[in-house]
Amino acid sequence: MDFSGQIKKLFKPVERTHSASAELSAKAGHCKEPKDFAWMETNVPCQKACPAGTDVPAYLTAIATGDFEEAYRINLRDNIFPAVLGRVCSRPCEAACRHGYDGLGDPVAICFSKRSAADFPQQDPILLEPWFPESGKRVAVVGSGVAGLAAARNLTLLGHKVTVYEKHHSPGGMLNQGIPEFRLPREIIHREIKQITALGIEVVCGTAIGKDLPLTQLLDGNDAVIMAAGTLKPNLLNLPGSDLPGIRHGLDFLLEVNETGTGGIGERVIVIGGGFTAMDCARTARRLGAQTAQWDLKVLYRRSKEVMRVTPGELEELDAEGIPLECHATPLAYIEKEGKLAGMRFHRTGTHEEFEVPADTVLLATGQFPDLSWMEEPTGNPNNVEHNKLFMAGDFAQGASSLIDAIAHAKQVVEEIDLFLMGEQRLIHHVQIEDAATVGRTRAMDRIPRQAMPSRPLAERSLQGEVEQGFDRPDAIEEAKRCYRCHYKFEIDQDKCIKCDWCLKAKPRPECILMLKEITHDQEGRVVSWEATDYVREMNLIWINQDECIRCGECLKACPVDAINLQKVSLIHEPTMNAD
Repeated sequence: MDFSGQIKKLFKPVERTHSASAELSAKAGHCKEPKDFAWMETNVPCQKACPAGTDVPAYLTAIATGDFEEAYRINLRDNIFPAVLGRVCSRPCEAACRHGYDGLGDPVAICFSKRSAADFPQQDPILLEPWFPESGKRVAVVGSGVAGLAAARNLTLLGHKVTVYEKHHSPGGMLNQGIPEFRLPREIIHREIKQITALGIEVVCGTAIGKDLPLTQLLDGNDAVIMAAGTLKPNLLNLPGSDLPGIRHGLDFLLEVNETGTGGIGERVIVIGGGFTAMDCARTARRLGAQTAQWDLKVLYRRSKEVMRVTPGELEELDAEGIPLECHATPLAYIEKEGKLAGMRFHRTGTHEEFEVPADTVLLATGQFPDLSWMEEPTGNPNNVEHNKLFMAGDFAQGASSLIDAIAHAKQVVEEIDLFLMGEQRLIHHVQIEDAATVGRTRAMDRIPRQAMPSRPLAERSLQGEVEQGFDRPDAIEEAKRCYRCHYKFEIDQDKCIKCDWCLKAKPRPECILMLKEITHDQEGRVVSWEATDYVREMNLIWINQDECIRCGECLKACPVDAINLQKVSLIHEPTMNAD
């Protein structure tokens, strides 16, 4: 029986003294108001946290339905290297995931799910359709790491002719040179680079700009030049004894191992640092020294474990592989014995204690900077560039960061270059709103535990064998089902709401639906504050608190007068020719 008509008769219209401003600027269509973008930023925290703006809910939804190819395409559009980032991304999205809020369990394994999108099926290279026809413009990119290749791909989709210059013998930058193969198999790198170069991008390897080819020649022969050469100049600690043999930067060590399969280290190794490079150096050194008698290894870091900039799970792997970590240890000096490195002396942070650690090899994972030595006049220092054709992208512009940060910055720079070359903004950003009937979830999905990543047994770990083995299909689908699908919006139509409490009784979270005295919006319609009440007589409206909403749909089912509507909301970046 339909009770809605009967219930409406029980309630008289309520005089409203509050603003009934809707959450978004329209009920459907493409919207560009500040409140629309603000809604996306607040309510889809994973996408907001991803520097590249990856549409996380969309690709998790695709995986949950078994459509791995669609999930891969969504990732390919946004972050350019889905299989690579599915293994080595820094995962800022997971720290922001609503499923990790207090009382809601663990964040969705977004990164591992991205990998699953690449693992199933094993597919031929996917070539995206160009956004615009050929422009007749030429752009040179210096550096074939993720920033350089991301820039090259998007510039090509915009219709520009791109040539990438790389000083090493193969493209990939730090993917090949700095990340161990046991974390990132080389065939994965090659496959996703091929998807980029197959668009018509020329990659010239073995060519060092400034040595083999002057920068001025690039500037003269192209309409724009992008410096995406990364940060390869090591930050070496200026300590007493720093000229002793056995002291080397971690990136040099990783490059040697990645290119030759071996590295020159002794039997007592210490790694200085608390980031990605430190972890990779330590785990690589462990594999090189595993069979050496009396072999010793330790990582020392000057701050606390909580502020280490490492991939989630990395410290657990460090521990599993038997590598000790000592924090609050600030390097003071190298120790010399008979002209050789014998160890290091440290200060214990917050105390007057000093201590020594024996070592014949020190690997410095202490950061790096852009190498500017090859840049000749007229450009000089990149911080004072006057040549309007020269742009900088990724780590070369921002300093050492994560892969996803470098990709995001490169995408941003590409839009600036396209504006410079074409004189107009040709990629637009808007919010797309669509009516929806259901989120496609059940409450049982809320209780699915996070799936564990299968790993190679310790006894079988080597320099080449990938440690993380990936989800199988059923586990990948099960993990993706955990996503709340925060790109859906439940909203109470205040003109229809009869102020009953049925949705309040159905709500699963204490703060997801509130009785409010008032709500305050800014001049652009964004919610800035509200005053809640526990008393019906003080209530002026019932309001869904989007940040606490877990998209369960219980309120929608409970409402007797259909006053709650549901829309799917997406952030869209597309060429102007495709936009409304």
